[in-house]
Amino acid sequence: MTASLRNAAQLTHTASFDAANILEYRKLLKNTPEYSGVTLTDMVLYAVTRTLPAFPALNAWLMEGDVLRTFNDVSLACAVDTERGLMVPVINNASGKSLLELSRELKTLAEGCRNGTISPDLLTGGSFTVSNLGQYGVESFTPILNPPQTGILGVCGITQRVRITGGQLAAYPAMPLSLTYDHRALDGAPASKFLQTLCKNLETFTTLLAG
Repeated sequence: MTASLRNAAQLTHTASFDAANILEYRKLLKNTPEYSGVTLTDMVLYAVTRTLPAFPALNAWLMEGDVLRTFNDVSLACAVDTERGLMVPVINNASGKSLLELSRELKTLAEGCRNGTISPDLLTGGSFTVSNLGQYGVESFTPILNPPQTGILGVCGITQRVRITGGQLAAYPAMPLSLTYDHRALDGAPASKFLQTLCKNLETFTTLLAG
């Protein structure tokens, strides 16, 4: 991590989205036995895998000599807290998997990390990383890039915010997302567009599922 901070031109943008729709959809899933284990984290992962392909510079490795290696498929690395420290297993071909498949595979990988049975092969090769600290009440943070990846998304906790709707103040659940990216691989505008698109996809999650 020290080498990552020293060698990469890291910058973090934070934006939030209205989480009302995914919270409502999560309630529906809880009443369906097959989908009851799907979490908000799983939904964010699914949205990431469907958003990244349009932003190849974030689904990439920055190699020696500033060579950018992009990937057609998303190999999604997911940070998992264990008694032995942080581990980052990888869901390969995540962009080709359904919400339920992603949810089940993440649980299997996380369990393998926590009980020490995960294969070392499943801890390498990620093209993009997601780290979720929302369960700890974190509202914003600066995730550190996992070299040679060019992007990592931090998922934060849901907070109640207020906005004007129809001339009246109304509360809504906001979920912040923090994107750290390597400025050598892409500029701020495309990075911000990715974050904007991801937020939109999460606000219209059921439409994303139908796509």
